[in-house]
Amino acid sequence: MIPLAVTTSAKKDAELERDARAVARRWGLPFLPRKPKEGIAPWLGTKAAALLVVGGDGVTLWEPEGTFGFHAGMAHLRRMRFREGARDDAFVRSAELRPGDSVLDCTLGLGQDALMASLAVGPTGRVVGLEKSPALCVVAGEGLRRYPRGDDSCAIDVQNVDAHAYLKTQPSGAFDVVFFDPMFAKPKKAQPAFEVLRRFADHSPLTPEALEEGRRVARRWVVVKGAKHSDDLQKLGLTPEPGSRYTDVIWGRVAAR
Repeated sequence: MIPLAVTTSAKKDAELERDARAVARRWGLPFLPRKPKEGIAPWLGTKAAALLVVGGDGVTLWEPEGTFGFHAGMAHLRRMRFREGARDDAFVRSAELRPGDSVLDCTLGLGQDALMASLAVGPTGRVVGLEKSPALCVVAGEGLRRYPRGDDSCAIDVQNVDAHAYLKTQPSGAFDVVFFDPMFAKPKKAQPAFEVLRRFADHSPLTPEALEEGRRVARRWVVVKGAKHSDDLQKLGLTPEPGSRYTDVIWGRVAAR
């Protein structure tokens, strides 16, 4: 059985099939052709453990217990506020992002903070997003590829790779800012679709070794996102930055070395 493959939605045409085959080539995955109106539920657990279904609304991850697709979520509203002149975005403020900066997002997920970074650093900046999970990497990579980010934002270079391994390949000072957003160890109750994401996400904690590699690769800051009611940042020797009492998210940072 194939771990992960690409196919098309039921309402396919020649253009959609070309698009799906291109997605498979881009990410080095097998393509499974689909007959008109053929269901894919019987394929799950037989032909493939999970499927990436390319349709008119983008790429959706299918697995036996549910589906999950890309959505910009709060990043869309954050970008709108930034364009209107608000400069209070917690990530942008903590990272002190400015036009022309280079940002390495070591835990891309669905790319919401990467989308914010791409706007903050602008068209002359650079954002690289790393995602260890192949399935989430394709969903995010294809979603970001299709997202109308505008001429005021740089493209996001999405790579399916382990962040710690990638950091070791980089020269010192390769990026202005290195960012980590580890999956929260104690998740709150979430929608079923998010549970699909959690099943495919990498749950490895951020280690002191990876943090130190980030400090070496950064020129200014390493920024880490955490959960307010956890001691994740403190375990890494980070002090949470002052923030709103109305959010469950906290931010820590440490200077490059």
